[in-house]
Amino acid sequence: MTDPEWPELRARADNGDRNAVDELIQLAGERGDAPELRRLADLGYPDAADELIQLAAELGDTEELRRLADQGNATATDQLIELAAELEDLTELRRLADSGNSTAADVLEELTAE
Repeated sequence: MTDPEWPELRARADNGDRNAVDELIQLAGERGDAPELRRLADLGYPDAADELIQLAAELGDTEELRRLADQGNATATDQLIELAAELEDLTELRRLADSGNSTAADVLEELTAE
């Protein structure tokens, strides 16, 4: 898809064309277009949120994962815990554990026991 076709696809998606939404999500994922995926996820498209989570995890974008996790997205929370564990980010794990996440608490306990 060429860039001139992108606005047309976006307009069709914004007008409720579900096929256009699906195509836009796929293309935004392939392009690594986090802002477009975020926009679509914020509009309530779970597939866009899934693509955004995958992209954020690949890029190590803890801020995006935190934003989605704080909105209640369990997949983002799991990815955030995994990334925080890899980075040994005890502050993030503590924040999640303090908010009641038992998985984060377990990972934090494992890391601090080492």
